[in-house]
Amino acid sequence: MTYGMTQPVQQRELIDGFNRRVDYVRLSVTDRCDFRCVYCMAEEMTFLPRADILSLEELHRVARVFVSLGVTRIRLTGGEPLVRPGIEKLAAWIAAEPGLEELTLTTNAGRLASKATALRAAGVKRLNISLDSLDETRFRALTRTGNLADVLAGIQAAREAGFERIRLNSVIMRGRNDDEVLALTAFALENGLDIAFIEEMPLGAIDDHNRAEMFVSSEELRDTLAQRYTLLPATDGTAGPSRYWRVAGESGRIGFISPHSHNFCHLCNRVRVTVEGRLLLCLGNEHSVDLKPLLREHPEDDAPLAQAIIAAMDIKPERHHFSHDDNAEQLVRFMNMTGG
Repeated sequence: MTYGMTQPVQQRELIDGFNRRVDYVRLSVTDRCDFRCVYCMAEEMTFLPRADILSLEELHRVARVFVSLGVTRIRLTGGEPLVRPGIEKLAAWIAAEPGLEELTLTTNAGRLASKATALRAAGVKRLNISLDSLDETRFRALTRTGNLADVLAGIQAAREAGFERIRLNSVIMRGRNDDEVLALTAFALENGLDIAFIEEMPLGAIDDHNRAEMFVSSEELRDTLAQRYTLLPATDGTAGPSRYWRVAGESGRIGFISPHSHNFCHLCNRVRVTVEGRLLLCLGNEHSVDLKPLLREHPEDDAPLAQAIIAAMDIKPERHHFSHDDNAEQLVRFMNMTGG
């Protein structure tokens, strides 16, 4: 798919002010979601007007320009990306870009059963699937609207579709699902899946729970897992921040994403683009550049867009300052607005 003639851009990689190479983009395709997970958004949400979000063609164009600047991995995120009409078409466009090594997608899997085969055929190689409980009643309470049976069916469909890897993402909260760590791990390993346990991130003002009181560190989770498993450091990894461990005799890996207890900012190789075209330079800061005007004012010239992305590397901060203390300053944007 083409968009007209573009001026050549000489730079072929993105290096920030701390000499980190940015080769991974998380591209949000929607701020909408069919779940209302308690750690992600409020129960009553106001979403962007449809006129404010990027079209599929604009999202593809953003991806194409990033790939021309040396990005080799793109993850499609949301909100929930499977609620965006045409997601399979967009995935196929992006996966076909020369130079892109891997297209992945994050989903709550509520709609995955009917889309897994098409997404794999479009070129999506790996999936991350959110799963915080295996108890139907608890799952409903955590997601407010989710149906566990639909998610489990989506996971099974993904396994049958032949994705290279599937990872479950579990946000563990004290008193809500911390007693399911072993059960979630067993489910993942029995099905040949990876699982990553994620420390809750302080994005958006929530009134469902006190983040400080419910915070569970990765160290505590490893202690829990040590009751049943012997964890061996894994030598492989992904482009993301997970630190993986293996269990002898199992194909699945256990990972930990620890923005609080093990800051990984010095290794940061990623940026995010929201569905309204904001280039976010850091998950935990508000540094951003608005790309939408450049997309719409220069529909046949990619050079201004590319130059803006290159220049934005100078304002990518060195690190975030997440805190699980509810009295600390919190970012006001919810995760669905951030883009995965």
